Amino acid sequence: MDADWRIYSKRADFDAIGNRFNIDPVVARVIRNRDVVTEDEVERFLYGTLDSLYPGNLMKDMDKGITIISGKIDEGKPIRVVGDYDVDGVTATYILYDALKNLGADVSYDIPHRITDGYGINVRMIEKAHADGVDTVITCDNGIAAFEALERAKELGLTVVVTDHHEIQEKLPIADAVIDQHQENDEYPYKDICGAVVALKFIRCLYGARNVEISDRKYLDFAALATVCDVMPLLDENRVIVREGMKQIANTDCIGLRALVNECGLSGTIISAYHLGFMLGPCINTCGRIGSAIEALELFLNEDPEWCRKRAAEIKQNNDERKRITEEGTALAIEETVKAGRDDDQVIVTYLEGVHESLAGIIAGKLKEHFYRPTIVFTDSADEELYKGSGRSIDAYNLFRELTEVQDILFKFGGHKLAAGVTVEKKNLDELRARLNEAAHMTEQDLTPKLMIDVPMPLRYVSMELIRQLDSLEPFGTGNPRPLFAEAGLKILGMEIFGKRSNALKMRVKDSRGGTFILMSFDPEGVVSDIKKWFTDEVCDKILRGVDTGVMIDAAYQPQINTYNGMSSIQFMLRNMRPSQRG
Repeated sequence: MDADWRIYSKRADFDAIGNRFNIDPVVARVIRNRDVVTEDEVERFLYGTLDSLYPGNLMKDMDKGITIISGKIDEGKPIRVVGDYDVDGVTATYILYDALKNLGADVSYDIPHRITDGYGINVRMIEKAHADGVDTVITCDNGIAAFEALERAKELGLTVVVTDHHEIQEKLPIADAVIDQHQENDEYPYKDICGAVVALKFIRCLYGARNVEISDRKYLDFAALATVCDVMPLLDENRVIVREGMKQIANTDCIGLRALVNECGLSGTIISAYHLGFMLGPCINTCGRIGSAIEALELFLNEDPEWCRKRAAEIKQNNDERKRITEEGTALAIEETVKAGRDDDQVIVTYLEGVHESLAGIIAGKLKEHFYRPTIVFTDSADEELYKGSGRSIDAYNLFRELTEVQDILFKFGGHKLAAGVTVEKKNLDELRARLNEAAHMTEQDLTPKLMIDVPMPLRYVSMELIRQLDSLEPFGTGNPRPLFAEAGLKILGMEIFGKRSNALKMRVKDSRGGTFILMSFDPEGVVSDIKKWFTDEVCDKILRGVDTGVMIDAAYQPQINTYNGMSSIQFMLRNMRPSQRG
């Protein structure tokens, strides 16, 4: 639980904001901590509707792309949608393909295979499209960096429309229209949207240009799923898309998505961003990791309920197996890292035998969180001379820049500050580890995770109404984390571990005014370990027996409403703690 506690220091007249929007000043402060500043921004954050979404034709080349595709539909020219193998790519492909098909277009689709093709459209896919008689290619969630592939497309006489959301590289690809909000002189006001949202904007504009009605809720379920799973900030119009899209998922008209919701045990559940990011999304991603992403796309396109039920069950089962393998691989990686004495390395570089290369990134992310170190996990590749790796980093370490400094011993690499893919000759692995660590000069503070506290707030201040107001700030996720509060100087009166698997803990504490409260944790092992480390094993044993030892902690917590047998009460979830300086 060790962390560097920080308190947001954003300034504003919180009482005035509270009065203006009829919210608690604490809620106003939380909103300001999300970099929501002006009254218009606060109003959009709290009450934004579908009417407040930005028009897609503000994007550069949108009108040009619409004219091209609309003309191809009228001429009956074969169009191919090319997406990518993650959730954003699959959902964007679904949106474009399904909407074009409903307009009567002669349309087909293709998605690269993670292992044999790698990311995005490539020359093989272009040449296949040409051989299939395709006239026009429209990309989604990729294409902005596909220079070689799109150059080949133009050599073959194909028309190309790029829709993407990734950052622009040193140049633009050769295409008849390039739609990406990151382009220079692009007037779209909010840049942090995913590929599926760009695809949705394209379809809305296309239908409008052709005077065809389309519901303002159509495809919102898929756009919401992609926004959460592609880790877009849940701010501005993304909040509206996700909030309304989650409602749509509960009543989706897509038979395949409904089947997947059922298989994940979410039928009848109020869908949250957690369900999108940690239950539905991983199932879709698993198709692209251990099979073909087209399996997920076909699930969404099929209209036979029984077929969809069986396919969704297979996908869910595959994801469960993927999770099991990942957990085993992570446990092995942690064990071997400690055994080799590399847990003190500033940069962890490890090799895992027998782990599928598509799981390396997930395991690297879990190791990064466990050790709070930049981590690269390598696995075997099809080439016996090479290891393929995936890296995940922390805020203080620019992984891409540091790999650039050692590119003389790398076979191939690419990525950005926090994530990268790396291929290295087996003989160079030890040298890579040594050089990355020699060049790393991170401080102890750099290597300590930051815990951002929204408001230092006594437990006694929390009310049911405050929690309801805080819950109205959903959806929570990237850019809008669930609010976190803290109180210092809480005396521990006792602890109890309970649950069928002893996986829950109640800690009874007393505040400075004599009030008693219960803090809940689902990490009893971590809580007990910290108490022993800070206050000795003997003190911990006494606390577990309910003996008041006088020890005090500072607690970071999140309040929630717990409903049981029709009765509701306030529950405080313990998220972090540290020894208190008070007492």
